[in-house]
Amino acid sequence: MNFYIHLVAAFLVKFKLIIILSIFIGIFMFALINSALPRIRFSSVDRYGYTGRYTVEDLPIEISELISDGLVEIDNRSEIQPSIAKSWKIEDSGKEWTFEIGENIVWHDRKPLTAEDLNYNFEDVEISKNGNIIKFSLKEPYIPFAVLLEKPIFKKGLLGTGEWRVKDLVIKGGFVQKIIVEKDNNTSVYKFYPTEEQSRFAFKMGEVDNLHLMTGKAPFDKWNNVEIQNVVNKNQVVVIFFNTQDPFLSDKNMRLALNYAIDKSHFDNRAFGPINPESVFYNQQVKNYNFDPEKARGLIKDLDNELPDDYEIKIISTPNLIDNADAIARMWRDMGVNSSVLVSSVIPTDYQAFITIFDIPKDPDQYSLWHSTQSETNITKYKNLRIDKILEDGRVEQDKEKRKELYFDFQRFLIEDSPAIFLYHPVWYNIHRK
Repeated sequence: MNFYIHLVAAFLVKFKLIIILSIFIGIFMFALINSALPRIRFSSVDRYGYTGRYTVEDLPIEISELISDGLVEIDNRSEIQPSIAKSWKIEDSGKEWTFEIGENIVWHDRKPLTAEDLNYNFEDVEISKNGNIIKFSLKEPYIPFAVLLEKPIFKKGLLGTGEWRVKDLVIKGGFVQKIIVEKDNNTSVYKFYPTEEQSRFAFKMGEVDNLHLMTGKAPFDKWNNVEIQNVVNKNQVVVIFFNTQDPFLSDKNMRLALNYAIDKSHFDNRAFGPINPESVFYNQQVKNYNFDPEKARGLIKDLDNELPDDYEIKIISTPNLIDNADAIARMWRDMGVNSSVLVSSVIPTDYQAFITIFDIPKDPDQYSLWHSTQSETNITKYKNLRIDKILEDGRVEQDKEKRKELYFDFQRFLIEDSPAIFLYHPVWYNIHRK
């Protein structure tokens, strides 16, 4: 035993300088690595699953906005914000739109962006370009024109101006199957599936770690390793459109009765009209049509002599809203109006009531949906000369405050007439694997 003690002591004496130096070097290296490690950037790959069929020209907006920018942006307040264009002016009562492109904007191939690169093509619009100036000359004033310039622009090969750039693109049958984008050391992979069932299966099989904007959260709400984010989209509204040319739904009192007959507390994120509630054009003073069974029954009773015994309202529903359609049909039956539900994945050409999700335009202009001349897109067949005049004036009025007054009136009169019932802003679910 003494031998080993003497051996170790002799070793320490002989190599003590080396041992002490090694200890100091070790402490220094540990401190250096510990401070530098957080700054070391490791590459990461995020994999997302989207439901739907998309072409290169029609990618989901949240993906295309990563890759490139539009000439301008329209925020949720319906106001124009700079993007590629740093400034603009509107002249000749809204017929002349001139935009100045910002400095130092380059494409992903590092070539400077010029007005000549902006290949817009609008019917009945003359376009002139000079250096960093692009000018649009319209035949008629059109104040919502800026909305058309919000869509991100690209050069051939999906070259854009955004922080992310396309690394790979897989297309099959004209539809995008996969797109890979990169930013610094980060990579995002987006895969597209025709149905939500296929998207859920891809998540279960580990093909993707994130599902984007699903209509339901099952079965993943039972999984321990999954986070679910609820997303309320105020740019959408669940709405019941009425066919106002139906023999009985043409009667305003019938539509009002059906409106009062719905218990809106059944729905979260209540909506009160066709405009985003964050928009400066949103009217907070519109009629709310809270559940009022006495008023509903009274209005229906007044119509009893007109309604045949076998009268029935058929609600056409998109597949994802079938449960709500069934609930509404029950509420109407409780008021004495026979009602049933049919399912359709397309907009019906002939119907009585149609429940669907309506995408609210960024600009308050809804001429195509409600103006009596728009036979193709006015699916309610709604005709109201007062609404027609407001919509006509709203798309040419350049003064913001006067335009607000017009669209406040539009919402008030439209909702009082009830060609549609606005129910709630839908909730979507983003699903993330921990």
